[in-house]
Amino acid sequence: MKHNVLIVDDHFVVREGLKLILETSEEYQVIGEAENGQVALQRIEELKPDIILMDLNMPVMNGIEAIEKLQEQHSSIPIVILTTYNEDDLMIKGLTIGAKGYLLKDTKREHLFRTLDSAIRGETLLQPEIMEIVFQAKRQATPKKQSTSNSFPSLSEKEKIVLQAAAYGHRSKEIAFDMGIAERTVKAHLTNIYNKLGVDSRAQAVAIAVEQGLVHI
Repeated sequence: MKHNVLIVDDHFVVREGLKLILETSEEYQVIGEAENGQVALQRIEELKPDIILMDLNMPVMNGIEAIEKLQEQHSSIPIVILTTYNEDDLMIKGLTIGAKGYLLKDTKREHLFRTLDSAIRGETLLQPEIMEIVFQAKRQATPKKQSTSNSFPSLSEKEKIVLQAAAYGHRSKEIAFDMGIAERTVKAHLTNIYNKLGVDSRAQAVAIAVEQGLVHI
C-alpha cells in the first residue's frame, strides 16, 4: 500500500510540482492539498494522511501555527517542512516544536523521497550543509556561548558522539557501523539524549544542541 501525502503550500506551482514528482513513486501518493494551515487542519481531520509536507510562510494560518495546533491534538503524523533559504528562524522553530525534517522547495527528487522515507520510519534526515545555513545567521547575531557544565544537560562522551553524528545527517545504522556498536545501542543513546534535552525527536535534539553549542556543524 502507498503512503498518503498531504501537501500544504499557498503556491499552486509548488503544490503541482511536488505532485508531479510524487506521482512517479510506487510508495507515495498525494491524497489532498491545502493552501494554508487552517485548511490543512480540516484536510488532516478528513483525510488522515500518513505524512504532511508543510510550508511555513502562508496566509490565514502559517505552518508553525498549524504544527502547534497538531501538537496540542497529540497528532503523531510526521511533518516535513517545506522551506526556502530565507526562513532560518521559522525552520528552527518548526524543528524545535516537532517537525521531522525539512526540504528546500527546489530539492532534488532523490532527496525528497529519502526524507519522506526517514520521516515515515520515525527518523529525521538532516543535511549538514542546510543545517549550516539554518544556524549561520543565529551564530553571527549571537555571541558564542561558553560551554559549561551548568549551561546544558550533562551528556556522556558516547552520547555526544551520537548527537554530533546525528547533526551531520547520519542515520542510526550508519552511526552504529562507525562506532562499532549495535544499532539498538545507538537508539538507546538517542533516547537518553532526548530525555536529557527534554525533546522527543532527532530534529528537535539537533536543533537545540546546535543552538546551545552542544555540537558543531
